[in-house]
Amino acid sequence: MTGEEAPRRLPAQALPLTIVAVLGGLYAIGALFGWTSDWFAAGAGAAACGSLWYAAWQKPGDTASWRWFGAAAGLWGVGAVVRAISQIVLPGQVMTLSLADLFHVAAIVAMAAGFVVPTRLPRSPRQWLRHTADSYVCGVALFVLGWDTVFGRLFRMSDESPAQFLSELLFPLLDVVLICALLPFVLGAARRQRPTTVIAYVALLTIAAGDVVSTVVRLESGTSVLGDVLRFAGLLLLGAVPWIGTAARRGGPRGRMVGPGIAPALLAGAAAMFVAGHTLTGSRPVEPVVLIVAGTALLVLIARLTDLLRENDRLKSEIRAGEEHFRALAESVEDLVLICDEPGTVQYVNAGEQWTTAHALPDLLGRPLTELLHPEDVAEVEAALGRCEQEAEQPLRLACRLRTEDGTWLPTESTFSRYAPGRVLITVRDLSEEAALKRQVDHLTFHDGLTGLPNRAYFEERTRQVLTRGGATGAVIFVDLDGFTAVNDSAGHAAGDQVLAQAARRLRAAVPATDTVARWGGDEFAVLVEAAPDAQSVVDLAERLLRVLSGEPYRVGERGIALTAGIGVAFADDDLASTTEAHSLDETGSASLIRNGDLAMTRAKELGGGRVEVFATQMHAAVVRRMELSSDLQRALAAEEFEVEFQPVVDLADGKVTGVEALARWRRDGRQVPPEEFLGTAEESGLIVQLGAWVLREACAEVARWRAQGWEIGLSVNFTARQIASPKIAGTVAAALTETGLPPHALTLEVKEEVLVEQAQGDEQHAARLAALRDLGVRLAIDDFGTGYASLAFLGQLPVDVIKIDPSFTAGLEEDETRALLTRTIIRLGSDLGLTVVAEGIESARQQEILREMGCHRGQGFHVARPMSAARVDAEIRPGVVPLPGVQAG
Repeated sequence: MTGEEAPRRLPAQALPLTIVAVLGGLYAIGALFGWTSDWFAAGAGAAACGSLWYAAWQKPGDTASWRWFGAAAGLWGVGAVVRAISQIVLPGQVMTLSLADLFHVAAIVAMAAGFVVPTRLPRSPRQWLRHTADSYVCGVALFVLGWDTVFGRLFRMSDESPAQFLSELLFPLLDVVLICALLPFVLGAARRQRPTTVIAYVALLTIAAGDVVSTVVRLESGTSVLGDVLRFAGLLLLGAVPWIGTAARRGGPRGRMVGPGIAPALLAGAAAMFVAGHTLTGSRPVEPVVLIVAGTALLVLIARLTDLLRENDRLKSEIRAGEEHFRALAESVEDLVLICDEPGTVQYVNAGEQWTTAHALPDLLGRPLTELLHPEDVAEVEAALGRCEQEAEQPLRLACRLRTEDGTWLPTESTFSRYAPGRVLITVRDLSEEAALKRQVDHLTFHDGLTGLPNRAYFEERTRQVLTRGGATGAVIFVDLDGFTAVNDSAGHAAGDQVLAQAARRLRAAVPATDTVARWGGDEFAVLVEAAPDAQSVVDLAERLLRVLSGEPYRVGERGIALTAGIGVAFADDDLASTTEAHSLDETGSASLIRNGDLAMTRAKELGGGRVEVFATQMHAAVVRRMELSSDLQRALAAEEFEVEFQPVVDLADGKVTGVEALARWRRDGRQVPPEEFLGTAEESGLIVQLGAWVLREACAEVARWRAQGWEIGLSVNFTARQIASPKIAGTVAAALTETGLPPHALTLEVKEEVLVEQAQGDEQHAARLAALRDLGVRLAIDDFGTGYASLAFLGQLPVDVIKIDPSFTAGLEEDETRALLTRTIIRLGSDLGLTVVAEGIESARQQEILREMGCHRGQGFHVARPMSAARVDAEIRPGVVPLPGVQAG
């Protein structure tokens, strides 16, 4: 509600409690003026009944007992109404038992049901007999005390027989029986329902006191409203029960019967003292009815005490059997078993075999337990001993260390539980094996199994700790072994593991003990310099590591394997230079430092390895650009934003087009992206496999269409190392040929010479893939031939049909005599081996003329023809001849 306060609702108990309070006030005023009557009692009963039933309807939980209390209050009210009407109809007549009394008896029964309903009743007849005996003894004791103090005198003053006089005491006697019988239900009430049960019991005591007072006043033929006041107060208190306490949860714990303890014996003793005193002094005669009732109670008490003695003997035997069983069990287990008193002095010791052999302990019996404990554990153990005395239900477990005879500290788990009053049972389990296993697991979790060095997880956590120290400066050095993959492929993984282990030993020996050396993964290692005095010292360490790793060959059996390393260095201060980028990637300082070191190492590898690179901010920017470009490449592949252009390959003698080379082109946001900008990223990310398959299908389809139209032309498609390494490469090529109908001999796959050289050096996987391609009938070409250091040596062993001379050789024909000589040698060697030689990168007529004079028959380049779309090929090149300067078209 806007602008005004919402109306405040009264609590649910306001109305019933208000009615009870008003009735109480009216009754008090009436008592002052002598206006009290049964009508006020009827009103009180009705109010209490309404309050209880309203609460049972309004409040959640198990409210069955409230309904029974409400029924009792209502019956008391009805009885009061019946008594008031009978006094009007039959004035002056006094009846020992009347219709109103029957309602009062029914109210007593309902009241008893209210206490019994929320209690879990015993099923054993023996327990019911004990309850009946205790209630009978208590009731008789109260009767004897009441008779001796009040009712005996009244009986002697009256002319009634004992039976008639006892009928006058009907309601006090019923109240006494009810109070004694219900006491165990009150003592054993559930914790949540205990407040309401106690209040209801107090209300019952108040009503019973009113019955006793009213009976005494009636027998003395006097007048007093005290009895009515007490009954009225008891009814009002009963009506307030649900508004003071809470209802039990449905399905929650139920109460149980709890014996009254020594109360029956104490009451019986008090009653006996009264009777014996008056009998011996002769001050008051003892009526036979009292002697008879007391005698029966004495017999019941004797029987009850006999039962208690037998029960005590049974419990003692069970305790002895339990102790014997406990000792036998303690001797059979391997745990150390102690029993201590409350101050912590050891009273009993039982140690298994391992505690007397593997872990010899000093003599403990009669000594304080604290002498055996580690000083840091004393306070916790003392607290556990104290809590066992207060909380006996739940055992306490805690880890502590015990001192052995040789002075070492043994890790243990101790369980503390209450054994007996003032005594605590302690079982101690040896955790030395678990502790050793945990240390081993921790070591394996944070260390590399092959080299024994800390692993990546340990290095990352240690870096974070170092950088979070106040004022700490640090740096990381990342190391990658160059050429390690070739060791695994040629000599096997076992040899690779030996190389890694030797590299780890060299690194650990060269790095100060205060710094951390870890295996990052694969053939990569990482060094954390925790407190570098200056940047130059870190760089000097990195250069020293490069010399250590590259100086001597690694011994694998009888072989010596020479390797170099690419090393990257990054400093904690470098992270400040790339704060914006780091926050954009949600990185911590340690993660950013590690990233920078890895980027520097990657840069060292890109530059050929065998060198040290220090991180620069632009490295991270380049990585971000590559990540963005890779994401755009994925989207472009899905949206088919790529195009295929074709560069003609011509016969240098007559200009006839003999083939075309397929080239991928990408238009990104309306701008053509240079191939050198995206092909490298595609290769690194692996997208080149998907992109290459798409280019192959598109190019094969176009060339197959041209061939179907009568133009006998070949197709060349570039394949990278990543594509050749794909296990499905042969299937991809076969599928493209089948789908497009292009003859296999019309397709030439251009491969970098280093890929073919790896095959010639014994790489079985490469050899198998290339053999599968040749089995399809396609031709293989060496792309950019002449740039490899072993090209000429392996040329005769390579399974190729075409040599494509690298453009760098073509570009130097006019000025560089050495390049011209090398080019002539390549052309002559290719011709001698029966290979087709194609010169790439022809940019001038002079270059074309020199190549033709050297005997090179085919070439391509911007001077010959630029790359063009399939539509331009149809429009400009379909005649099949490219007009070359100085060449007559045939």
